[in-house]
Amino acid sequence: MRRAFKYRFYPGDAQAAELSRTFGCVRKVYNLALAARTEAWARQERVNYNQTSAVLTAWRRTEELAYLNEVSSVPLRQTLRHLQTAFANFFGKRARYPRFKSMLCEHPTVKPLPATDGVVGIDVGLDHLLTLSTGEKIANPRHERKDRARLALAQRHLAKKARGDGANRVKARRVVARIHARITDRRRDHPHKLTTRLVRENQTLVIEDLTVRNMAKNLKAAGLAVTVCGAGVRPQRSPPGGQSATKQKTPRREP
Repeated sequence: MRRAFKYRFYPGDAQAAELSRTFGCVRKVYNLALAARTEAWARQERVNYNQTSAVLTAWRRTEELAYLNEVSSVPLRQTLRHLQTAFANFFGKRARYPRFKSMLCEHPTVKPLPATDGVVGIDVGLDHLLTLSTGEKIANPRHERKDRARLALAQRHLAKKARGDGANRVKARRVVARIHARITDRRRDHPHKLTTRLVRENQTLVIEDLTVRNMAKNLKAAGLAVTVCGAGVRPQRSPPGGQSATKQKTPRREP
């Protein structure tokens, strides 16, 4: 069994400056190499990684791009390998033509949100996704139900294809993967929009210390519990001690 872990890195000021400088140089090299390969493609010429790597060496010797020497050459050459992979996927008709990388910058009109005195309590439910202390009830979008028929049809078509790496089976597998990706994107989009709205409207959020897994123990509510999980509210893995690993600790309500 394979397990995935996510780690958050908190760089210091010097590390953040070095990372920002490296990212900027990587983006510059990628765009320059893509522009060079695009011009070669217009002349019906193909440029490979070795050629772009040699051009990178020439770029670093020029006065205009001398700042590329301030960072390690490893990420610069790695981005050329990524560009080579992107072109290989394009020529293999597995992806679109590579696109230029844009730069994010601070906009003077974007300002922090003003502080508010709003306080709202949030209760996770089965019939409704969330119930707020203001009386508002957030309906469960049930994204999986909306695409259930399409997914079942695509899976039946995939099951009928011959085993192996045939073109028809690969095509059917991609259709199933796109439907799964659509469901996943919609599940993530709704909580993101909802939490953004709650954060903008309130200064304090109070969340009940509730484990959704325990709600599914009631057989009569099992169907609703599965639907809640399908909306993006999934049971969390509990660490030793039984408390949820991602929920904020708050006192339980007395019966």
